[in-house]
Amino acid sequence: MLAAAGAHTGGDARDLVGIVVVSHSHRLASAALELAQQMVHDQGPRTAVAAGLADQTLGTDATAIQAAIEQVDGPAGGVGLMDLGSAVLSAQLALDLADDPGQRERVTLSPAPLVEGLVAALVTAAGGGSRAQVAAEAANALAAKAAQLSDPDAEAQSLGSGPPEHPASQERHTAELTVALEHGLHARPVARLVGELRGLDATVSLVNLTTGTGPATATSPTQVALLGALRGHRLRVEAQGPDAAAAVHRLVALAERAFDEGPQLGADCAGPQPVLPAPRPDQPVGASPGIVVGPVRHLRAATSSAPIAPVADPAEERDRLSAALQSARLQITGLRARTARDVGEGDARIFDAHLALLGDPSLLDDARRGIDEGVSAAGAWTTAFERAERQLADLPDPYLRARAADLRAVGEQVLGAMAGGAEAVPSGVGVLVAEDLTPGQVAGLDTDTVQAIVLAQGSRTSHAVILARSRAIPLVLNAGGDVLAVPEGTLVALDGDTGTVLIDPGADVRARCEQAARAQREDRRAARAGARTPATTLDGQRIQVGCNVGSVAQAAAGADQGADAAGLVRTELCFVGREEEPDVEEQEALYLALASALGGRPITLRTLDVGGDKPLRYLPVPPEQNPFLGLRGLRLGLAHEPVLRRQLTAIARAAKRTPVKVMFPMVCAVGELRRARELLSQALRAENVSTAQSPPVGIMVEVPAVALKLHAFAGLLDF
Repeated sequence: MLAAAGAHTGGDARDLVGIVVVSHSHRLASAALELAQQMVHDQGPRTAVAAGLADQTLGTDATAIQAAIEQVDGPAGGVGLMDLGSAVLSAQLALDLADDPGQRERVTLSPAPLVEGLVAALVTAAGGGSRAQVAAEAANALAAKAAQLSDPDAEAQSLGSGPPEHPASQERHTAELTVALEHGLHARPVARLVGELRGLDATVSLVNLTTGTGPATATSPTQVALLGALRGHRLRVEAQGPDAAAAVHRLVALAERAFDEGPQLGADCAGPQPVLPAPRPDQPVGASPGIVVGPVRHLRAATSSAPIAPVADPAEERDRLSAALQSARLQITGLRARTARDVGEGDARIFDAHLALLGDPSLLDDARRGIDEGVSAAGAWTTAFERAERQLADLPDPYLRARAADLRAVGEQVLGAMAGGAEAVPSGVGVLVAEDLTPGQVAGLDTDTVQAIVLAQGSRTSHAVILARSRAIPLVLNAGGDVLAVPEGTLVALDGDTGTVLIDPGADVRARCEQAARAQREDRRAARAGARTPATTLDGQRIQVGCNVGSVAQAAAGADQGADAAGLVRTELCFVGREEEPDVEEQEALYLALASALGGRPITLRTLDVGGDKPLRYLPVPPEQNPFLGLRGLRLGLAHEPVLRRQLTAIARAAKRTPVKVMFPMVCAVGELRRARELLSQALRAENVSTAQSPPVGIMVEVPAVALKLHAFAGLLDF
């Protein structure tokens, strides 16, 4: 598994920073190290290679990397250089698995390019440089090549006025990237871009080289959106500060990953997309399919309003703004959790953009300046977000213009928090008619009450409309202001496919629409009936079809659509969006309700899977550089055993009354699984669960090292 060689093992080698080379290819890593060692004369640092799964097999192994780190470890610490992809993940996991906590603190993983970085690191370490100096020189290894190949005149022209001047001692790092997203840098990818820079000590700016727009502060979602970056536009990234190289590297890597926009979010890999004709301004547009005939219902507006008048105490108004921002943040976090539960994680990312706007430094600084000038918190906040909204609305691209609606939604949510007023709600069962809706309003609609939606304005690409489609609510937009004057209770017929809206239709039209609606319902019923038949291959093999659920409603929908079991119950959705942990009784009741909704079919309960990327207010987790591989899943449960014990007690009680399986998430080591099984056994004994009722145990295989060493776990697993 590990090909490691202590290349320099003299008496003082341990006083130098050690170097570990991590690569998918053993031959590549060895050749790179051989090249770098040609630059070092006399005694050099200790080095080790952890590359490949065998001499001829590509891959990385966290345990091999851990062994290599131990080989070069010493008082001066070590620096690791990786080639790409899972090499980085495996190296991070190797540090997490280290038995010696001090060793984790003594090792730095560098984002440097492998060959150039290795040469710079080895030379600097051989010269007695500190670990920080070795890592910095490795990260800066491309500077000489970049300077030799750059065109100073073209660079100055493309940057325009450029970012603010910085001390000459802070080296500037730059790169160019191309936006490959179908809709350009809209809200979700902007939120991802801002998130990539979180925690880095660097000043980062962006310039749209295609349009000459910028520079924009990269940590400001509003400023980044104002770049108007469309598909094919080239952006220049410029960073200064201690973490400048890492910041540039992260943004370039993010662009290469298409800003993490998966196929469901409209990336190029999604395949051919339907071509929709541009609607005329005076023509309603079908935005979510379905035919509905029902009475008009309007929103009952909230009655509270926030004062705009000048005030005497700016400090008090600053506190008021901070409290409103925190309240809005909690509301949006709850909406995100509910959307992820009911609709899916892809659509829930819409609210990540709203959370990013709440932390937009440009927006907040503008509001705080207004407060310092004597304006109330509500007045200063209104002026700030409306100014940014107007700038977004003036962008030439209609998709990016639609992002102004997100800013308006967030702005009004903060104002509502200041006023203490409730959200406007539909007045009754029927077709909701409104000027426009925010994503939060759509996410909170009761689909038993709202049969369809007609909007006076709106955009097909607005997040509110996307959520309506995901929730299968028929919707027509751009119906014009006259629709708002239609009296409450007036019968309306609409077709969300064609964009047809008929006010007070005649009996013959109502009959045709109702017949078409019945036909649609029959088609859906036929599909559901077919789904209930056994899934069998042509040679007679029965295939079990399971559903992934996070609520009783989803379990009932799964049963209605023919699910044989719940293959995964996301139990964390019982824990999120609340102020305190659910007790054992509440958890047990939920598990039994899920099983009942599935008609007593088996359910697989995944234990609490939260962490740095999905924090709980009552179970705080310190910030981590990579929360997806940090303290989360089973590791978090074992760090807070009382929480895990209570959940396992609830599962044990449920197992006495319904078929249950237990699945532990994010398992990293055999010892973790043994301890988890021990806690489960204690809960089963305490609740007198019989052997026949004891739930089978499985794990989520999410960590590369676990996948590669699954045989070590097999004896402890039932599935």
